Amino acid sequence: MAGGVPPKPEIQIQVHSKKGGNLVYPVEPAAAATTTSAGPAVYREIKHFKKWFPWLIPSFVIVNVVTFLVTMYVNNCPHNSVSCFAGFLGRFSFQPFSENPLLGPSSSTLEKMGALDVNKVVHEHQGWRLITCMWLHGGVFHLLANMLSLLVIGIRLEREFGFVRIGLLYIIAGLGGSLFSALFIKSNISVGASGALFGLLGSMLSELIINWTIYANKIAVLLTLVVIIVINLAVGLLPHVDNFAHIGGFVSGFLLGFVFLIRPQFGWVSQRYASSAYSTSAKPKFKVYQMVLWVISLILLIIGFTSGLVMLFRGVDLNDHCSWCHYMSCLPTSRWSCNTEPVSCMSEQTSNQLTLTCSNSNKTRSYPLSNPSTSQIQGLCSQLCR
Repeated sequence: MAGGVPPKPEIQIQVHSKKGGNLVYPVEPAAAATTTSAGPAVYREIKHFKKWFPWLIPSFVIVNVVTFLVTMYVNNCPHNSVSCFAGFLGRFSFQPFSENPLLGPSSSTLEKMGALDVNKVVHEHQGWRLITCMWLHGGVFHLLANMLSLLVIGIRLEREFGFVRIGLLYIIAGLGGSLFSALFIKSNISVGASGALFGLLGSMLSELIINWTIYANKIAVLLTLVVIIVINLAVGLLPHVDNFAHIGGFVSGFLLGFVFLIRPQFGWVSQRYASSAYSTSAKPKFKVYQMVLWVISLILLIIGFTSGLVMLFRGVDLNDHCSWCHYMSCLPTSRWSCNTEPVSCMSEQTSNQLTLTCSNSNKTRSYPLSNPSTSQIQGLCSQLCR
């Protein structure tokens, strides 16, 4: 219409969904698309929702696998035990099933490699065990369950949020799991590799809540979380695996997700990438509920870690307030024992026979050995006292 005001061109931030993904992402028009009307517009991902190349999580998987192989090499079951499972593996064969149903090393070997021992942490100033236990596994079953879950969950999170945030979340959540475990498991040793994994699972749940609007398939995400959590909690009922670390890691990761995995709302992103000539009322970067959850979670994390450390070094045992909680970490059966604390035996050597008496239970057994090594006696003692 002659003399009319020409309509203003619209600047849009479009949203699309990657094939096979559960998230939707805003994209901005490429420069070429705004200067010509010929051909379809070309869009590129904006920096606030860009994809990262996942390298840290695969590196964590490699570290965990290598650490397990080194642990089995140090364990050397044929040299330290009379019987081993899968003896054809030689030095890498496993402890008897009655001692470790996860197909893995002995408790004494895990302790040498840095497993969580509260007595050593508190009284021998070995606080580093709260971190080293995150990289140890009780056996092959434990390792496979953790690494498969870590690849499925961790790579997806690293692609969305980058290696810095996911790396910090993994380490801090793992520390939270170790700390919570130390408040319950006072005599036995434990390994807490699953604590860090459950931290990622917890962060996925909080990320789903705090970034609710960007998910295209919420049910699929929830089902994935439930399946992985149930599998790992079931494994946590076996000896050498620490369900308290699972719980502590999950809660820590859930709170950390609100802090580290917050995304700006689409309206703010659209306004930021549009020309100022076409912007209307200013929109906040984050929604009110996102900021409220961020503040509350940060406060709870500070309080939780501080009070946990204070209780740990004051010798607080949370089992005194929960008589049945120890079953959450290990369910005893006729096939295995939940007692993984260090043991000692009295030994007597006569001719070609070694006789051991367990100091804890007074059980006695003789072995046809003429010149056993110290490590071999310790391995036999562990089997006798379990």
